[in-house]
Amino acid sequence: MLNRFVIAAAAVMITAPLAMAGPIDSACVSSDRARGNSPLCSCIQRVADQTLSRSDQRRAAAFFRDPHQAQVVRMSKSDADNSFWARYKRFAGAAEAYCR
Repeated sequence: MLNRFVIAAAAVMITAPLAMAGPIDSACVSSDRARGNSPLCSCIQRVADQTLSRSDQRRAAAFFRDPHQAQVVRMSKSDADNSFWARYKRFAGAAEAYCR
């Protein structure tokens, strides 16, 4: 019984960081540009957690997979896209300053 408990606790400890990875962190680690730089991606995720809603994080994470979508949003005339882009720019500036 104790062995099963120890094994279960170890499994939780090992997999917890993976389960807690946010959308920005996951997309960043998978991107060619980050080259798997986990500490940098984790830092960017921490800034995202402080500056973006989860919905905005999911939307921004898509830019790692398809950078052209960032340009589409930036050039959009939609009020919703413009509001998102302003939030995204604040996030990007903060991440750049904090995660250097």
